[in-house]
Formats: sequence, C-alpha cells, structure tokens
Amino acid sequence: MVLIVSGAIIVVIAAEISQSEKGVNRLSPFARMVNFGKKLTANRVQEWEKYYINYKLMKKKVKQYVQETEQGGKERQCVLKEFARMLDDQIEKTVLFFLEQQGIIAHKIQELGEERTVLLKSPVISKISELREAYIAVGHDLLKLLKFVDMNATGIRKILKKFDKRFGYKFTDYYINTRSNHPYSQLQQVFKHVGIAAVVGALSRNLAELQERQGSYPSIYDQPSTTLEVQDPVIYLIHASVDKLTRSTNFLQFLGKHALILEEGEDQVDKEKYYFVSLMLNLVNTFLYMVNTYIIVPTADDYSTSLGAAATVCGIIIGSMAVAQVFSSVYFSAWSNKSYFKPLVFSSIVLFLGNTLYALAYDLNSLTVLLIGRLLCGMGSARAVNRRYISDCVPREIRMKASAGFVSASALGMACGPALAGLLQTRFKLYVLTINQDTLPGWVMAFAWLAYLIWLWISFKEPVRDAEVKHVFPDDTRRADNEALESGLEQPLLLSSEKMQNDEGDEECNGSDEGQEESHEPATSIASAYRLLTPSVKVQLLIYFMLKYAMEILLAESSVVTSFYFGWSTSSVAIFLAVLGLTVLPVNAVVGTYVSNLFEDRQILLGSEILVLLGILLSFKLTSTYTMPQYVSSALITFVAAEVLEGVNLALLAQVMSSRLTRGTYNGGLLSTEAGTLARVVADGTITLAGYLGESWLLNVTLLPSLIICLASIAATLLTYNSMF
Repeated sequence: MVLIVSGAIIVVIAAEISQSEKGVNRLSPFARMVNFGKKLTANRVQEWEKYYINYKLMKKKVKQYVQETEQGGKERQCVLKEFARMLDDQIEKTVLFFLEQQGIIAHKIQELGEERTVLLKSPVISKISELREAYIAVGHDLLKLLKFVDMNATGIRKILKKFDKRFGYKFTDYYINTRSNHPYSQLQQVFKHVGIAAVVGALSRNLAELQERQGSYPSIYDQPSTTLEVQDPVIYLIHASVDKLTRSTNFLQFLGKHALILEEGEDQVDKEKYYFVSLMLNLVNTFLYMVNTYIIVPTADDYSTSLGAAATVCGIIIGSMAVAQVFSSVYFSAWSNKSYFKPLVFSSIVLFLGNTLYALAYDLNSLTVLLIGRLLCGMGSARAVNRRYISDCVPREIRMKASAGFVSASALGMACGPALAGLLQTRFKLYVLTINQDTLPGWVMAFAWLAYLIWLWISFKEPVRDAEVKHVFPDDTRRADNEALESGLEQPLLLSSEKMQNDEGDEECNGSDEGQEESHEPATSIASAYRLLTPSVKVQLLIYFMLKYAMEILLAESSVVTSFYFGWSTSSVAIFLAVLGLTVLPVNAVVGTYVSNLFEDRQILLGSEILVLLGILLSFKLTSTYTMPQYVSSALITFVAAEVLEGVNLALLAQVMSSRLTRGTYNGGLLSTEAGTLARVVADGTITLAGYLGESWLLNVTLLPSLIICLASIAATLLTYNSMF
C-alpha cells in the first residue's frame, strides 16, 4: 500500500514539473515581467526620497552613541530612549506615506472602475485596450510602492542588527517587544499589512474582466489561482512582492523550503542548461538514497545479533552511513562546481558496492564487512549534487516545484524503506548466498542502483557550464545591487550617489563596520562559513541538530524498543515506520496551506519545539509498565512536530542567512546537512553506548540527551526570538 501511494505521488510530482516545463517557453509575459523587475530595481523614486528610512543618519547616530557611552558622556538608558524615539519617527514617516500612496492607488482604481462599468455596457475595442493599459500603469505604481516598503523593511532590520552589534546591547529584543505587539503598531504595518491585499484584489479582478478571453468563469473568485497568476506580468510580480512582504505561503512553497535551495538574482537558466529527464534522475537519486538509508532500520538489530553482536549495535550499523555522509557532503558539493554527471555516476557505483558488501556480510559472518558496506553507502550520498542541480539548472518558474519534488522524494523514500523491509520476509539459499530478511535489503538496493546507473548513463545530459557560470555569478550590476542592499548601502536607504561622493571621507559611507562582509565572495571553508553565522542562524542550526537527533533516536532504536517491550515482529516495526513516514506530506500540507498563513514562522517554530519536548517527555518509561499507546502516541507527536519544525526552521534560516552562503561549495544547504548528519551520528552512537547498560535502560538513557538538547534549543529560541523576523 505504501509503495502504491508513494509511486502515485511521484508520478503526480513528475507530471506537475513536466507540465510546468512545457509552460516555460510559453509564458512570454514572465519574460516581460523580469525585464520590468530589473528596471524597477534600477530606478529610484526620486520624489519619494525624503520618505525613505534615513539609514545613513541612523548609522551615524549609532556610531555617535557608541563614542559617547565609551567616554561616559551618556547613560545607556538615555541612549536607548533617544534611538528608539528616532526610529519611531522614521517608521512613522514611512508608514504614513505608504498609507497615503495606498489611498491614492485605491482612488485611481475606483475611478477606473467607474470608467470600466460604463465601457462594458457599450464596448469599444480601442477604449478597452486603453483602459487595460491604465490598469497596468496603476499596477506599476503599486509595484513601486511595494518596493518602497520592502527597502524600508530591509533598512529597519539592518539598523536594529547594527545597533545590537556596535552597542553591545540587545536593543532589538526591547524594540520588537514594545512595538510589534502594540495595538497601534506601525512596525506591523511595514512587515505584515492587510490593506494592500484589497488593492491587489481589486486590480486583479478588473484586469481579469478586461481580458479578451475569459473562458466560462464569471469572476476571478471562481478561477483557480494559477489562472490568475499568468494573466499579466504585472499581476504576477505584484503577487510575488506581496508574498515576500507578508510571508504568505502555500503547500508547494512550504514544502519546497524544506530543501533550503536558496534563490539569488534573476533567472539565467536557458534551454540548453535545463533538461527534464536530468532533473527526474536527480529526484530518483534522492528517493533511492532515502530508501537505502531506512530500509535496514527494521532488521538492523536482528542482523547484528546474527553476526554475534548485541542488538543495540544497530546504532553503529545505521549511523555508520551518516558518519561517511559528513565527509561526502563536502566533496560532492565541491565536485558539483565542475560536473553533475560524474558525481552521480560515482555515487551509484559506490552505493552498488556498499549494498553488495552489506548483503555478503551475512555469509562471510563479518560485522566489519557489514560496516564497510554501510560506510560506502554513506560515501555515495549525492544530496548536495541533487540540491545544487535544482538551484543552478532549473528555471525559476518551476524551481519551487522541483524543490517540493526533492522534499517529497526524500519523505517518500523514508516511508518506502521500512515498507520494503517489511515485504522482504523470506529465506532461501541461492548457490552459496543466503537470501533472508537481513540480506535482501542489500541485494534489492544493489540491483536498484545498478538499474539507476544504466538509466543515468543513457539519459543524463550534462548542463552547459558557461550558462551555469552566468547563473551562479550574475552580472556585476545586478550582483552589486543585491549585495549593496544586504550591506545597507542600497539607495534610497542612503543619500544619492552624488552626495555620497561628497562624503567620501566619512567612514560610515564606506561600510567599514561591516567587517566580515567586505568581501562578497562565497565562503571558501567551513570555518569562513561559520564566521558568517549570526546568533539567530546559529540557534536555527542548533534547532536543526536537535530535531534530527530526536528523530534519529526515535527511528533507529524503534526495532529494539518495540521488540523488548511489546514483542513486535519485523513486519510490525516496518509498518509503524512506514506510517510515520507517510505523515510527512499531509502534515506539511496542513501547515503550509493554513497554519503558516495564520501565524508567524517564529511562532510556529517555538510551538513545534514545545510539541517535540512534549513528545519526548511522554516517551519516558516512568512506571513499571510501558504501554503501546503511550509509545505510539509519543512517537507520533515527536515525529510530526519535528517534521513541521524542520520546514519552518529552514524557511527562517533562508531568510536571515548571509547572501555569501547562497552559493559556492560551503553554502547554507551544506551547513544544514552537516548539522543534521552530525546529529544522526551522535544519536546512533548514543544508542550503541546505552546498549551496554542493558535493553531495559535503553529508552530512558537515549531520551535524556534529547530532552536536554530540546530544552537548550527552546531557551536559545527565546533569547533570539525577536531577531527572527
């Protein structure tokens, strides 16, 4: 049943991506939208200059306050009040202007609506065309206003972080707490406003009614949202801008964020670079690898005892794959800078050999051979290549679907692995080889990787590297715009370029206090990447470590715990793990479609951590009896909460991470992978070490570190809560 469901979902994902691929070249409005977006980014609204956040002034004030406090001229409390008052004034100026412009745009739409009502009674083609162009012009005005809000929101974030960094005080916590939750909050108007949605809706509806071909739908409210998005490039871009400002999301976007595939700059992918079959081969590689990871979980304890070891040695057997993955993630990420085909071929060969050794270990009666086989499987982990291919070689308009496909393939592989193990319940001899529930997972996966290698060799198309360079390193002008904005140097957050040239002697204009970000090249080592991590990013990596640790403890010891307490068979364990894996997609559908639009990401983050803590607490054996309902319910709470936590955590991580970690070998995806893999290694090692105390102690001893790490992550989240925005 699990295999049928998984296969059906994979087919649906492939169909979605394929359908989107067909539309890549058909959506000519998208190309026009991108061209307009570039012009919008390049042009400043000069007449709005005085309404922007005066970033340069506030930077100077921060420097002045630091000098005054160091010299004893001002008390800290006085500085906090003065700076807060100045920031209040800046935000109020921006918000009132925004509301004024929003009203002007709404009035224009109202006037055009009156013209539309008259015109539709006696249609004139030329007049309809003129009216439509007038609506599009209003749409451009709305885009300028959205860009205005976005740039000011960036300025507010940057100046708060700069104050904390230079002044050595957590001003952000104080300011967000006192302003964000106030009933008259102007800060919320900048970051999450509601009125703009009504303006966008009115503009979209009126443009839709002026379309030449409307089909059978009476209004936009009866049409699928996808139909609305492609009707005009200005509407498409407005929706993207509103989503960025309000952080509204849907299932596809929420699921895609799990992959932590960071987007940067404009889309430079051409037809020669993108090939649908190559993308599917990457997704199949992801699926097979996750199947390979979890197919041995239900039988690892039985395999270790058959080789003369303790059942808890299953922790080492399962974790040895993660140990090797810590290193393979780095060299595969570096290798993908030059090729995608070669590392995938190498991955398939190594995984074929590793699974073959894993299966042969039974007849050789060698635990060493078994562990070498699992280490080789870990050395074949090409998830870094799979992520990089989607990031670099898939067009922007289907990249989110490809990212969602990556996450779905991982989740389905996680469910299919144990399910396959439950089906492989047989025993016979094939010449000198023993075929049973312990060795069959190795033989099945070895055959699967051999078949995949043949398909890969025949069908994979290596992308054009010249085109890739253009995408990974955008043109100098565009990159300068993006990185200047990140460093707080983008106009009109500062004065005009002419005024800046007159102030060349001013240290603040040079951004000298940006220290570690003077160079905008990608990080060149793990150490340099670590130095780019802010406290909030470090906390999010700790959270990622915690959730992966808790999940690995739950999954890896499930066969030992359920066998000891409940007498479950291998098939029962396999069904239990498969059901857990199948909860991933429906849970994320609910969170992505509904919960994420009702609550902020940081609220969901903290709530999910508390649920993980609750699941861990419920898992402890505190009485003489340990019941199956207690174990199953606690496991379900822990697993589901950890899955929700993973998606929200990676979404927040992508928002606050430095742009230098969006590209290169040592990128944000690699850091999160390393944190998660390290957590799995530590968890599996804990299971084996705890096994020396006896199986009766295994559950509580392994849950204790999970509890401590979870409490630490909650405390760290509360300390950095207001910087997660």
